[in-house]
Amino acid sequence: MTLLEKKATWSLAAIYALRMLGLFMILPVLSLYAEQLDGATPSLMGLAMSIYGFSQVLLQIPFGLLSDRYGRKKIIVFGLLIFALGSVVAAVSTTIYGVLIGRTLQGAGAISAAVMALVADLTQEVHRTKAMAIIGLSIGGSFGIGLIAGPVFSQWFGVPGLFWLTAALTLIAVLTIIYVVPDPKQSKLHRDAEFVPSEMMHVLRSPDLLRLDYGIFVLHMMLTASFVVIPLLLRDTGMAGGQHWQIYLPIFVISMAFAVPFVIVAEKKRKMKSVFLGAIAVVSVAQIGLAQFHDNQIGIIAFLGIFFCGFNLLEATLPSLISKTAPGDLKGTAMGAYSSSQFLGLAIGGVLGGWCYGEYGANAVFIFCAAAGLSWFLVSLGMKQPRHLANMLISVDMISSDEADQLVSQMLTLKGIEDVTLHYDEGVAYLKVDSQLLDKQQLQQLITQAMPA
Repeated sequence: MTLLEKKATWSLAAIYALRMLGLFMILPVLSLYAEQLDGATPSLMGLAMSIYGFSQVLLQIPFGLLSDRYGRKKIIVFGLLIFALGSVVAAVSTTIYGVLIGRTLQGAGAISAAVMALVADLTQEVHRTKAMAIIGLSIGGSFGIGLIAGPVFSQWFGVPGLFWLTAALTLIAVLTIIYVVPDPKQSKLHRDAEFVPSEMMHVLRSPDLLRLDYGIFVLHMMLTASFVVIPLLLRDTGMAGGQHWQIYLPIFVISMAFAVPFVIVAEKKRKMKSVFLGAIAVVSVAQIGLAQFHDNQIGIIAFLGIFFCGFNLLEATLPSLISKTAPGDLKGTAMGAYSSSQFLGLAIGGVLGGWCYGEYGANAVFIFCAAAGLSWFLVSLGMKQPRHLANMLISVDMISSDEADQLVSQMLTLKGIEDVTLHYDEGVAYLKVDSQLLDKQQLQQLITQAMPA
């Protein structure tokens, strides 16, 4: 990467992380806070946990498309300001309805697609996968930090203080996008990073992609539904809300240490389907355990730990499976559908978790989650063994159309290149390659020969 690309990638990763940190800090403490608000019911508590997912689903793709027309940075700043406004509304609210409005506005600041498009504008094709991976790591780090920091900061400042902190972090993100993130020389369509509406039906016709979309839907539905009740259950065992980080910290660290070796086995040993199905079974068994033993602290800790072992593993493998499964020129559209499914699952999880808790108690929440996990396992049994293919992008904007066609034909003769899709009008060829078989030096020689001196 050039210095400009590094600056762009890390600053955009920081913006993404600051926004997500504010959301994740609220997750482990909001149900405890919402319970005390005027007008609160279990169903409304669950809705407060997840309502931002609904507005996120509705607006993230439109915001991405608007960024094509009006500029990436303008749309990102606009979205961040809406998110900050929602945080302030939630901070000053004393009723559950005020918090619902604030959380809805938070979700309306749906900048994810615009950020990804800006990353693509500011990075060369050869470095784009690396840039996306850095942003993915920033989101994962934000989740772990938020889960631990939320209970600590809420003890010091209260949950309204967390919302104020979220607003402050968002304003820092606004300053970063204005003064730190470079301006792109040009904005254009990047099929590997952006949602393309005309290609949506191709994605929806893929059974394997639909299975993965269903999977991320179920996983985040389980997460949100569980956290409607887990903080309440820990409190009922005698642990104050501000102390919950003492449980979340070791659970998160241990579960990450558990997940890493299995990710390596899945990728390097090419055991992705076996590891994937095993992780689904783990999160489902954990929910059954929580249903049986949620009335004592040891049971909650043990099975919550088991759940996060599977959860972190699935969070790592699901995007990888999307990348492997989607055609190279449909990756952005596939990821758009995947992300929408994730936020829809989050939204539905809070609603159904709150309703189950109010009508039938905490036990029903975990039974519901276990049933959802079982349905996911059964759906995933029919998944094809994923091809371990990586995505590569080759710029062809310096050669003629005929020369580009000839280059594509030559690349397809190389061992390890499974597919090449040329979009000459965009100046890019999208490759699906087997990295273990591909001779990259030979590929580079072909590209060098095709390019003008």
